Amino acid sequence: MSASSTSPASGDIQPSEGTDPLAWRRHLPALASAAAGIHEASNAWDAVSDSLCDADSWPLDEDVYADGKVKRDAEAWKHAEVFLDHAPEVLAGVRAAATGPDYVQGPISDDLRRLRGIDTTLVRAEALRHEWDQIMALMDGSQPGSLQLYQERAEEHRNTEGWHYADELSYQGPALVRAGEYLADRADAERPSQTERARVALTRSAHGTRSVPPASSAVPSASNPPTPGRSR
Repeated sequence: MSASSTSPASGDIQPSEGTDPLAWRRHLPALASAAAGIHEASNAWDAVSDSLCDADSWPLDEDVYADGKVKRDAEAWKHAEVFLDHAPEVLAGVRAAATGPDYVQGPISDDLRRLRGIDTTLVRAEALRHEWDQIMALMDGSQPGSLQLYQERAEEHRNTEGWHYADELSYQGPALVRAGEYLADRADAERPSQTERARVALTRSAHGTRSVPPASSAVPSASNPPTPGRSR
């Protein structure tokens, strides 16, 4: 049974606080792996699904065919939950780092456009996970035998409903990863130049400061004062 999510709703996504504005990029490897996992589950099913059907695409064995889809859905949902745990922070970071021109043209313009629907995907998938958690909480006091039976049925229902969101994340997820990697690399490349400009500015400021000369000492008295004239 999955733990209840503490991830914020995508509508309330905020960049992670801390000293590193790119702290969100630590989630990118997990998202890349999850997207690949959904693709693998989908491809594995596609590779055998046709062989389980007749010429008219009807299953030759209903039970075998259904078991194959159940396995695909369960594997895909496992990876979809990774997106629920990691994607909100990355999505917030990407949107904070992307500029207007990034959306119009450039290496990630297409990826940013693909992300327009990811909020809805995450919110609905999160609602499905919350529903699952509530069902498990209600069945917590059930007898062990019946609990296992209900849990299996509820889990299968969740995975079946979640396949749609997992399938969408298999396309939206890689776009999020690509955009995140590009923006993080760009920020890293800009940091040295920003540091150099700051150093030059400090150097100029230091050179522009003129030390105040010390106050001049009192004028010494003449070494040979004039001899006063004699009165006649």
